[in-house]
Amino acid sequence: MTHGNTAPTVITQERPPGLKPSDVLSAPLRMEFDYTRSVGPIIGKFLTGLRERRIFGIRGSDGRVLVPPAEFDPVTADPLSEFVEVATTGTVKSWSWVRDVLPGQPFDRPFAYALIQLDGADTALLHAVDVQSPEQISSGMRVTARWADELTGSIHDIVCFEPGDAPTAEPAPASDAEPVTIITTPIGMDYKHTASPEETAFLRGLMEGKLVGGRADANSKVYFPPRGVDPVDGRSTADMVELAETGTVTTFCIVNVPFMGQRLKPPYVAAYVLLDGADIPFLHLVLGIEASEVRMGLRVKVVWKPREEWGHTMANIDHFEPTGEPDADYDTYKHHL
Repeated sequence: MTHGNTAPTVITQERPPGLKPSDVLSAPLRMEFDYTRSVGPIIGKFLTGLRERRIFGIRGSDGRVLVPPAEFDPVTADPLSEFVEVATTGTVKSWSWVRDVLPGQPFDRPFAYALIQLDGADTALLHAVDVQSPEQISSGMRVTARWADELTGSIHDIVCFEPGDAPTAEPAPASDAEPVTIITTPIGMDYKHTASPEETAFLRGLMEGKLVGGRADANSKVYFPPRGVDPVDGRSTADMVELAETGTVTTFCIVNVPFMGQRLKPPYVAAYVLLDGADIPFLHLVLGIEASEVRMGLRVKVVWKPREEWGHTMANIDHFEPTGEPDADYDTYKHHL
């Protein structure tokens, strides 16, 4: 099956036995990244204006003033370019009450989101309105922008709107700063992941320093990480199998391009490693060797993180490094590319 015909160790002959719902692993997870984009001349003008406590819209082919400004005409799809400054006061057109506040929202207490048509505009801007209860807001109510103490050239320069019919601050003096051309927006999502019984066995194995795969029976393929069913025939992956800590590089990529959040300095290698006893490779780092020397068939072994850093996670494996063995013959992994 793989280099050396290493036989896998069968842990159990059935799906992890006797698992109750309380035995299955689950954890809150957060996925987040900083989204950086160029804004172009239209949105750039709008954001640069906010940095000066001024709000700009743009005039469409039908004469309407669009706020926020659109890059292309909603009627003709032609590019737009005629900016129009509008007031920082306006009228609530419709609203929704936020009872259950989420992290990252404008307030840590209930508030309203509203579509606000600013004086001089013909479309509505979505923003928060600072009121204490739903009884304090209504369609047709007059509101005014509340500005941040520190202006950065983002929509957050408007902290919120508040009841009122007069501006809360004068425009800021013109700045020598460059116009806004780039913005970075944090993106995040919180969710709860509940592992399947097979994934639970896999994660618990990692916590014990074991590599656990799964298969339907002794004549089936061994999948690492394990899957709930065998994709070949749909049978349950009944056997949980402990695999060796050695394997073979099947394919690889030399990473030469730096990117945000990168923990290693390029060049380095991300490779698909076929563990001895497994039938499907998985992606991980190969270190301890010059990137230019990594090759198909290279024999590698697991390098674990210090035990005190272990958790129920694949990150317990820090990387793979060469074993020093002769390269695996191509025929032993040619069906796993």
